[in-house]
Order: sequence, then structure tokens, then C-alpha cells
Amino acid sequence: MCTRCLWLDQSKEDYIRYHDDEWGIPVLDDQTLFEFITLESAQAGLSWYTILKKRNAYTEAFYEFNVQRVAQMNHGDVARLLNESSIVRNEKKIIATINNARAFIDIQNEFGSFAKYQWQFVDYFPIVNHIASRADYQSHSEISVAFAKDLKRRGFKFLGPTTVYAHMQACGMVNDHDNACFRKEQIITGYEHTDFEALKS
Repeated sequence: MCTRCLWLDQSKEDYIRYHDDEWGIPVLDDQTLFEFITLESAQAGLSWYTILKKRNAYTEAFYEFNVQRVAQMNHGDVARLLNESSIVRNEKKIIATINNARAFIDIQNEFGSFAKYQWQFVDYFPIVNHIASRADYQSHSEISVAFAKDLKRRGFKFLGPTTVYAHMQACGMVNDHDNACFRKEQIITGYEHTDFEALKS
């Protein structure tokens, strides 16, 4: 039996798949980054598993996270989604997703890609943290505070330091798998096959 992170509820098969197949793997493509930002902002104040169970519904509601299409959504779309029980029916969060899509595109236009902008906060390479016990988990970091502050300055909503840190964990900017977790070293080994240098050009 594989040893996995202490935080993981291993009674939930979908949670195990997310942990094993996605969490902490570096993400360099903008569409996936927009998906993760959308889901994390929806999660604010709720459990991540609540959003994970609704992921397919969010994919459908927000055009498979096509940022250009989401940026064009309007008040009619907001009203429609407020009647959609398969997602979190929070008007401010729905509006924030549309707003964040527009801010996301502004960053793409400025930096060439959102990935290039985002990964600059860790100098274009993942931070590997020492996680030996539950006491080693952190909810935010100096980097997530700076990242969240800059996102706020650029108009993003529902992305404070804690939510941004969760985003950083999810997309591999930080490797917060437990030291004993079988995925930690596997993901580290994968770094040599990941073209982080391409982000700098």
C-alpha cells in the first residue's frame, strides 16, 4: 500500500486520484492555470473536496475554462448560473470568475503567458518544502502574500494569501507532499523533464 500525504482522506477515491495524478505537479499551460485559479477562488471559505466534487459542473459552466469565452460572459450568464445547483451559487464568486478571466488575459498580453507571470514568484522553479508532520503544513507563505497582493492590484478577486498558497500547491509551484509520500520524489524526478527555462524567454 502506498504511503500518501497525512491530509488526504483516503476513504474518497476521487480525492486519492486528485492527489496521485495532479496535486503538486508543475503546471505550465495557461488553460490549466486558469482552471485551477477558478476552482480555488470558488473554494474560498469552503472545503477543497466540495469544489473537487463539482469540478465537472464548473468545467461545463465556464466553457471548459476557455478564458476568452469566460471573459465575454455577461449578466445574463450570471443569472443563469445562479440557477445552476451543480456549482456554488454565490453571485460574487461567479462575477469574480468573469472578472478574473479578464484580468488573466491582461496578464497574458503583458507577459506573453500567465505561466510566465506566475512562475516568476518562485524564480521559475518549484520550492520543495520539508513536510515531516502535520506541524510542518502552512496555510500561506511570504511568496503567496506577495503573489496575492499583486493579483489584487491587477484586479483579481477571491484570491487572498491562503487561497493563492493552495493554488501554488496545486500547480506545483511548491511541492508540499509529505516527505514519506510516494509522490514527493516522483514529482521531483519529473522536474528534469519539465521545461521551466522556456518560461523565461
